Amino acid sequence: MPRPNVQHDEFDDLEPAVPGWTLALMFIGAAGGAMLAVFVLPAMAPGLTESLLGAAPKAYWYLSRSSAFVAYVLLWMSMAFGLIITNKMSRAWPGGPRAFDLHQFTSLLGLAFGLFHALILTGDQYTNYTLVQVLMPFQSSQYRPLWVGIGQLGFYILLIVGLTFYVRKTIGQKLWRLIHYLSFAAFSMALIHGVFSGTDSGSVWIDRLYWSTGASLLFLFMYRMLIKNLSTRPARGKGPAERRHQPAVAAHAQHYTHPRAVAAAAPPVDTGPMRAVPVPLTSVPTRPKPSKPSE
Repeated sequence: MPRPNVQHDEFDDLEPAVPGWTLALMFIGAAGGAMLAVFVLPAMAPGLTESLLGAAPKAYWYLSRSSAFVAYVLLWMSMAFGLIITNKMSRAWPGGPRAFDLHQFTSLLGLAFGLFHALILTGDQYTNYTLVQVLMPFQSSQYRPLWVGIGQLGFYILLIVGLTFYVRKTIGQKLWRLIHYLSFAAFSMALIHGVFSGTDSGSVWIDRLYWSTGASLLFLFMYRMLIKNLSTRPARGKGPAERRHQPAVAAHAQHYTHPRAVAAAAPPVDTGPMRAVPVPLTSVPTRPKPSKPSE
């Protein structure tokens, strides 16, 4: 019995590009690495920690900023691969199945870097975040709480979208696509979070990064909508009334035969052997002679 609400396409039978156990190891590595750097390393080697980080350690803040940019670029790549799949550009490069794998891999890897970006902030003494404030949106008041909370919401939305890769065949293609549209909201939140809460916002190369990534995704989205509009547009010059009468015209054309076709298809008439018919000379009209004028 077929499953309801399932639409099969060329990617429906593809397995996830990242196995579930690999994804679990990625998250454990990101969380474990951050916790190791924040809690375990200072306790086990306080002298080494002070020599590397100083009395007021800023390395956690630098690690958070760098991992945030990596996570953002990976999210942008995932969005770009997803859009070139839907607008058929992936057929030219790098191929549909390969683009689908890259779309999934970059999305999940970006989640791992985003998790590290958040957890490593618990070691920063300037923001002084707790673990609860890092994991719960809008629970902090130390540093730009609105824009930080928007970034936290974007992370959880992206997490939901990423996990649907593993239940795509269970929930069906239609529901999977609907959930996947949330990735546009996740990227918008990540962009807003970076612009308004990032300390590097305003520098030339960061502004160029934000402008180029946002503009490129907008172009791919508009191109996708244009292709979709052209593929669903009816043929030019055929209005509703003409399309409505087309079946009747076609049925009439089936019963109509051109006269030349009838003449060509008719069998030849047998007239028998041809014979010469004699014509009497008297029946042939003669031209009268002109009369001689009188003198």
